[in-house]
Amino acid sequence: MGMNIGSGSGSSEPEVMMDINTTPLIDVMLVLLIMLIITIPAQLHSVNLDMPVSAPPTKKVDPVVVHIDIDKQSVIHWNGAALASRAELEAHLGEAVRLQPQPEIHIRSDAKAKYEAVAAVMANAQRVGLTKLGIVGSEQFVN
Repeated sequence: MGMNIGSGSGSSEPEVMMDINTTPLIDVMLVLLIMLIITIPAQLHSVNLDMPVSAPPTKKVDPVVVHIDIDKQSVIHWNGAALASRAELEAHLGEAVRLQPQPEIHIRSDAKAKYEAVAAVMANAQRVGLTKLGIVGSEQFVN
């Protein structure tokens, strides 16, 4: 810290001090900081949440699975029973579409079956509104 002793000019007039006194400014800032710290509410370690009340989970219902098999002679089987005609297939598909939840349709065809029979089964299922179709046993077509 320095002190201003005066100038070398012999005037009796004191020289004007150009530095600002920062001590009162620092004191005011410290008082404001202490007041701010005191007025801040104590922080809680818990968070209050309003959680929705839910019903217990419903039991999982296993889906009904319908197996449609197409053999070497392109005969269509509904869960193991041979169908006589396409109209009988459409009747069974119509019954399946009315079930809730909608059953899964697993289509399994023999490697020697005609493509026309498999495509007809898938087209009929789509036309009546069945959406859960799956082709099972396609690993036999790899070779």
